[in-house]
Amino acid sequence: MLQVQGLSVSYRDVLALQNINCEVAPGELVGIVGPNGAGKSTMVKAMLGLVNSAAGSIQFCGLPLSRQLLQVAYVPQRSQIDWDYPITVWHVAMMARTVHAGLFRRPSRQSRELVQAALERVGMYELRDRRIGELSGGQQQRVFIARALAKQANLLIFDEPFTGVDRKTEDIIFDVFHELKAQAKTLLVINHDLGETLNHYDRIMLLNKQVIAVGPKEVVMTAQNLQAAYGDALKFAAA
Repeated sequence: MLQVQGLSVSYRDVLALQNINCEVAPGELVGIVGPNGAGKSTMVKAMLGLVNSAAGSIQFCGLPLSRQLLQVAYVPQRSQIDWDYPITVWHVAMMARTVHAGLFRRPSRQSRELVQAALERVGMYELRDRRIGELSGGQQQRVFIARALAKQANLLIFDEPFTGVDRKTEDIIFDVFHELKAQAKTLLVINHDLGETLNHYDRIMLLNKQVIAVGPKEVVMTAQNLQAAYGDALKFAAA
């Protein structure tokens, strides 16, 4: 069980998140939606200790998440990744195993097998020697999904994984999510789309610096809640 209690974040005395509370169970896929600037990425970064929180606690399986980061796989937004860095598909995926083995140790046979299986699962093994910057947006995202799979984590967090990807990649990612659910993994996904993709989630968290609503799609995505989250920007967000 992932438990976030009273999480608040401030940037230079400007409140970015206020009193965020949520729980995500093993085998549950939760989508986080909200307007730009709502604090969605800030929330997951604060959970992982990538930004400082002003208050709150984050626990996973009853222990502070900060002490269990080997149990976490995080896929950031594509815009935060240097796609010009000269690294191959294979080595990007193998980075997931480096945290287990150490930076300068030769990958074990098990690690190589896990990376191969992960790349095969997302259809990228045949391109394992290709530089990451030579791939399409969808292929790049699939490589980072493979890296998350290879880590064998129990908590997986994805920040807008469907931005700029093709339909084939979107289908592969959702198939992977459902397989991870069946393995009792805990999944948090920031989703920019308010359309049919929301049907894949067990619950939706609607966020705008605080939790507007959380629950099944039909309970959360009401006109009243959307107005509270998006305000005058609602018609643009839904377009």
